[in-house]
Amino acid sequence: MSTPIAGVGMTKFGEMPDRTGRDLFAEAGETAIGDAAIDREEIDALYVGNFMGELSERQGHMGPLMAKMLGLDVPATRVESACASGGMAVRQGLQAIRAGSADVVLVGGVERMHNMGTTGATGGLSVAADDLWEIKHGITFPGAYALMAKRYFAAHGGDREDLAEVAVKNHANAANNPLAQYQSEISVEKVLDAFPVADPLGLFDASPITDGAAAAVLVSEEYAAEHDLDAAVAVAGTGQGTDDLALQHRDSLTWTPATADAAKEAYTDAGIEAEDVDFLEVHDCFTIAEVLALEGLGLYEPGEAITAAREGETTADGELPVNLSGGLKAKGHPVGATGVAQITEMTKLFRGDHVNSDAVEDAEIGLTHNAGGTVASAVVHVLEVAQ
Repeated sequence: MSTPIAGVGMTKFGEMPDRTGRDLFAEAGETAIGDAAIDREEIDALYVGNFMGELSERQGHMGPLMAKMLGLDVPATRVESACASGGMAVRQGLQAIRAGSADVVLVGGVERMHNMGTTGATGGLSVAADDLWEIKHGITFPGAYALMAKRYFAAHGGDREDLAEVAVKNHANAANNPLAQYQSEISVEKVLDAFPVADPLGLFDASPITDGAAAAVLVSEEYAAEHDLDAAVAVAGTGQGTDDLALQHRDSLTWTPATADAAKEAYTDAGIEAEDVDFLEVHDCFTIAEVLALEGLGLYEPGEAITAAREGETTADGELPVNLSGGLKAKGHPVGATGVAQITEMTKLFRGDHVNSDAVEDAEIGLTHNAGGTVASAVVHVLEVAQ
């Protein structure tokens, strides 16, 4: 069952400490509604992805707040799943339409982070880890992903230069993206010479602190047909997976079962195989995370994705372009909005109104992968050119 994407909207991602979450979400939502060219009275429900509003703005209960900002009188729900909150909001909207309880759903995500400062944002993000086994012992996400990277190198090979190639690729993709946080290219040497964050990861191996919002209007096939909506892109499959929260409780630090489970469900739901995917937006919160995602999604065997960027396989002109938006690494990572931003960017890539659309002009199937924490949560969506 395909679900047409009638419209999308996204703010610029970056440092906007003077803007509020409600302001950012209203901009993205209004843009999506305008792009869909529908009357807002047609919207049946709202799902908002947000992770740490209570910490950054002392603001929970965002469903009704964001509905009010958009002039909507509909059931409104906040969805939280750490950095996968946005993707999970999309999934909830899809399920509402598939269940027949809604024909038009606005899904979105928002996060305000810069006003917390680096220390505050790092502390806020840390609550996505296990407090008893990780947070109390000083583990932060750069440290956790550094452990995963070290274990990957030990088990499969690879080195810091391989990871640097991931960062270089994604910055190149973001260079001309007007909504990206970083619009400049970098070199492998710059990545390798950067300030160390947690060995073997340096400053350019990590996604930035980001403010921003994104939104999309999803509709049922029946509604699209009845209203003659020209939706060029549709969601064909969705899947979700879960893993142990703490790294120490997992069987492996180099395999992400949540991603694998979410991908398997999404592929089955869409009626495709992994090899049918033409391009992807994956959760590259750290460079090693992109490598793990490609393997968990079944696109590379374990130990093989580490050289994909270096060998040009996942670049814009490669066989399998990954993160043409710039990814979390360069587009930015306002955590509650990221999963929805992947949908908005991929929709524009398919439609031809994205700066990098030429890289996928013949593509038919795309995939988005959004993860929470050290991939304790994952959600995968398969997008396709609407029939």
